[in-house]
This record gives sequence, structure tokens and C-alpha cells, in this order.
Amino acid sequence: MKDAVRTSGLFKRYGPQIAVAGVDLVVPAGSFAGLVGPNGAGKTTTLSMITGLLRPDGGHAEIDGFHVWRDPVAVKARIGVLPEGLRLFERLSGRELLLYNGRLRGIPKAEVERRATDLLQLMDLAGAADKLVVDYSTGMRKKIGLAAALLHNPSVLFLDEPFEGVDPVSANTLTEVLRAFTASGSTVIFSSHVMDLVERLCDWVSVMNGGHIVAQGPLERVRDGRSLNQAFLELVGGPQTGGGTGLTWLGQRDTP
Repeated sequence: MKDAVRTSGLFKRYGPQIAVAGVDLVVPAGSFAGLVGPNGAGKTTTLSMITGLLRPDGGHAEIDGFHVWRDPVAVKARIGVLPEGLRLFERLSGRELLLYNGRLRGIPKAEVERRATDLLQLMDLAGAADKLVVDYSTGMRKKIGLAAALLHNPSVLFLDEPFEGVDPVSANTLTEVLRAFTASGSTVIFSSHVMDLVERLCDWVSVMNGGHIVAQGPLERVRDGRSLNQAFLELVGGPQTGGGTGLTWLGQRDTP
């Protein structure tokens, strides 16, 4: 099976702090892949290095067989990225934002206009197409950001916490779009710490902890008969069942 993404020994240090400690990540082409881990596990740093937004201190990464830093133009033509905390050109309308992104990508004007119209309709943003992005809600911003990431028809789509702060209606729209995208043979890789969401959407999972990949493979193999949440807790050394919080005072009320 062809790999959409493969890294070897990916490493990043910030002073004395090791953020990513030699990650060997593999994601097969056509997967709906989840990169999961507790806060501080190194997920965002790993995705930033794979997408060329951050240069590693060691190791290498390939997308569709192209080296991320040796062939940056070829790689960027093949990827779409929706980072966490995405900054948008807020004084453009949704339609203008897509047209601008498309022209930056070198897509002919008529084709950009056609794709922008299709994406605005698909994302349920047609009614807000001429509204300034500064006036968009969180869910609308995520949807227009995803539309911009899909505009050039990438083969691999990277999403960092794409559902965080998104209302259920917008989340359902995003889910339908991403499922259609992978059904076409393309690849989605998204980071999350919400196990239920990953279990519902993904067929491939990579688990990070302490800057390392501690497990990866098809969802069923990683779960191994357990819920993904239970498997995750066992893999990262989190608390299991029972035992309480140890906060015996919590919820107690002094009587006057």
C-alpha cells in the first residue's frame, strides 16, 4: 500500500525541552487518519514539521514520496493545511478569500470562481459568501478555512483540531465533506484529543505520548477489542477506572 505520509526520526527541541523525540509516523494513502495524544504530546509540532511550517532538528518527512524540505514546491502543491488558530484575511469576504487563495495557487480565474462557488455551496456558506470573514462565527471560519485548504484539490489534507469550538451543525457539514474527500482516494490526517470523535471518523490511528509514537495502525488493531479511549489511557499511562479523585473535600458543604 502506498504511503501518503512517512516520517523517520523526526525530532524537535526547544532549548532543554524536547517536543518531538524521533517520530516514525506512517499514514497509508486514502486513510482517514487520527493523530491523538494528551496535551503536550507533540501533535501540533509534528504536523507543523510534516507540512513544512517548522524545520526539524533531525529526521525527515515525505509526502507522496516527495521530501518535505528538499522538494517544497512539489509537497505544497499536494497538501492542504488547516492549522489550529488559523489566521484569515478578515477584511475579505468569504468568496474573495477563496478567489485570492486560488490565484495564489496559480489556478485560472474562471476555474477558481467555479470551485469557490461549489465549495461555498457545499460548506453551507453561500448565503454568507459576500459577508466579511471578520463577522464569521467560529464554525463558519473553520468551514471557510477548510474550503481554502481544499480549493487546489490536494491529495493530503492536514487538520489540527478542526472540530474544536465548532457547533454540531457545522461539525456535521465538515464531517460529510471530509468523508467524501477520503472516499475519492485522498488522505485526511487530523489531530485531536477527543477519542470518541476519532473512533467515529477514522480508520487509521497514531497515538503520541511524550514526543513519541507509542502505537499506530488500523483503528481495530490499535483498539484491540477495547474502546479507543480505554486503549488510549493504557497506552499513555493515564488513570484507569475507579480510585476517585483524591479530593475528599470536593462537593462537601459545611453546615452552619
